[in-house]
Amino acid sequence: MIFDKNKVIEQFPWLKQRNLPFIISADYDGLLCASFLHHYLGWKLEGFYNLQNLWVSQAGIENRNDIVWVDLNILPKQGRAIGGHIVSFNGEIPKGFESSCNPNILAGLTSKDFNYKYPFSTILFLLWINNIHIEKNLLARMLILHSDSVWLKLQNFIDNVEIWKTRMPDYEWNWLFKNVHTKTFEKRIDQILYPELKSIGAISGFSKLTSKHLNIKSRQFQFNPDWDEDVVLKLLHLFANSLKWTPPAIPNISKRIEGLRNKVSVSKVHKIGLNTFLNQNKVFSYAVPSPRIFNYTTFGFVNKSPMTKEKL
Repeated sequence: MIFDKNKVIEQFPWLKQRNLPFIISADYDGLLCASFLHHYLGWKLEGFYNLQNLWVSQAGIENRNDIVWVDLNILPKQGRAIGGHIVSFNGEIPKGFESSCNPNILAGLTSKDFNYKYPFSTILFLLWINNIHIEKNLLARMLILHSDSVWLKLQNFIDNVEIWKTRMPDYEWNWLFKNVHTKTFEKRIDQILYPELKSIGAISGFSKLTSKHLNIKSRQFQFNPDWDEDVVLKLLHLFANSLKWTPPAIPNISKRIEGLRNKVSVSKVHKIGLNTFLNQNKVFSYAVPSPRIFNYTTFGFVNKSPMTKEKL
């Protein structure tokens, strides 16, 4: 399947709307998307979700039905979202995901298709949709390719990357991905990007993937909005300087809502049935990170907003 940008936008017209309120994943990837969406579309950042707890501003609560969830997949039917996780079993997609713009759903991929799942980041999907080209400098390129460890996926999953480059045509993939497979690029990541991120505290752990030449593990940054605001501001400032994207204002959080995150086997969900499992466990969001694992979060009620416990 070859994606058509115009048809994707026709299916999800809010992708091009201006001034929408949005909530992001509480990590590097979410913040990069936040910078992009604020700069190009004027979207207003109203909260963070780390797949367990939700931090939201008063404006986010008041405009909860208009919220877009970015770098996330959520189940409530009016919950518009942009995310790239595998969510389907045997082609079965819950109704709540009909409002989610997810490349894997668009391509008809399921938990049986992990070798062909979307290998890029949410920010790359947004760049492609909007046909936006980044600054022609090395740090800007590395900041983009660091999101969701894309540079390592380019090295480790070459065949699938080529499939998705073809599936998402009319973008400067060759320039963006140039020399990523080389030892020189790895050295630049290790000697330029990672020290920069470390200096501002924007590293909290490692991913599982390692580079081909120097065995470098990709760094990750997941933050807690209760005490990491200074690091978030520094990272947004770095994006502003290197990518020339005007940073969003940090939301004034008025409510933190605690959820419960769980992990079960995919076989257990299969046995019960996906929709039955979702209803019985009052699932708000979920993802299938491997063919055997099913991660989900509940806030204790079905098809309701965790912000106010009112039906969406």
